[in-house]
Amino acid sequence: MAGRSSTPGRSVTSRALAVLGAFDARAPRLSLSEIAERAALPLTTAHRLLAELTAWGALTRRPDGRYEIGRRLWDLGLLAPVQLELRQLAAPFLLDVHTATRDTVHLAVREDRSALYVERISGRESVPVVSQVGSRLPLHATGVGKVLLAAAPEDVVDAVLRAPARATRHTVVDPGRLRRELAEARRRGYARTAEEMSLGTLSVAVPVRAERATGPAVVAALGIVVPSHRRDLLRLVPVLEVAARGIGRELSRVQSFR
Repeated sequence: MAGRSSTPGRSVTSRALAVLGAFDARAPRLSLSEIAERAALPLTTAHRLLAELTAWGALTRRPDGRYEIGRRLWDLGLLAPVQLELRQLAAPFLLDVHTATRDTVHLAVREDRSALYVERISGRESVPVVSQVGSRLPLHATGVGKVLLAAAPEDVVDAVLRAPARATRHTVVDPGRLRRELAEARRRGYARTAEEMSLGTLSVAVPVRAERATGPAVVAALGIVVPSHRRDLLRLVPVLEVAARGIGRELSRVQSFR
C-alpha cells in the first residue's frame, strides 16, 4: 500500500529502499539531509524512515549524527548465495595464497557494471586498500574488475567504456586503451593495474572458471594487491592460477553455480 509521499505512487517499501540505496562505497556515512537528497524524499519522511530502519538494525546512528549501514543488514547479506557459498568454497584457497604471499587477496564477481568484492584476506604486512567485503568498485580500474570486464558481454563493456571514471591520476580512462587491455587480458589470462584504484599499489588478477549448463564460464576473479615498489608482480600469477583452478573445481561440483 502506498504511503504518504510528495512523489505519488511511491510505496513505503520503495521509499525505505531508496533510503538504503543512498549509501554506497563512496558515501558509507551520510547525514539526514544527505540521505533525503539522495533518496529524493522530504526531510520529515526521511527522518521517520531512518528512525524505523535504525530501530530494526538496518542502520546505525553514529555519535556525530550521521548514519551508516547496520549489522543486521550485514548479517542478512552474508546469507546470499554469492556471499555464503562462494566464500565458503573459496576460503581455503584464498588463505593459501595469503599465507604464501602475505599480501591482500581478493575474490570478486561482476554485479552489473561493478566488481562486487565477496571476500578479502589481508594482514599487518599487507598494503592498505580501499576494498572491503561487500564493496562495489569500478570494473575498469581494478585488477579483478578488468578480468571480469574482459569476460563480460559486449553491451556491458560498451556501457562501462562509455564514460569510465577516474579514481586516481593513474586510472586508465581512454576507451581505446582499455579495449586493448581487455584484449590482452583475454589473451594472457590475467589483468593488472598500477595505482589505478589506490595510490601506492599494484594488482594482478586471474579469472575463476567453472562449469555451467552452457559450458565453462568466468564466474569470479581472484586477485592480489602489493605495494607499488614490488617488482615481482607477474611471478604471483601462477600462484593465483593454481588457487583459481581449485576454486573453479569446487564451484563446478555445486549445482547452484551451474
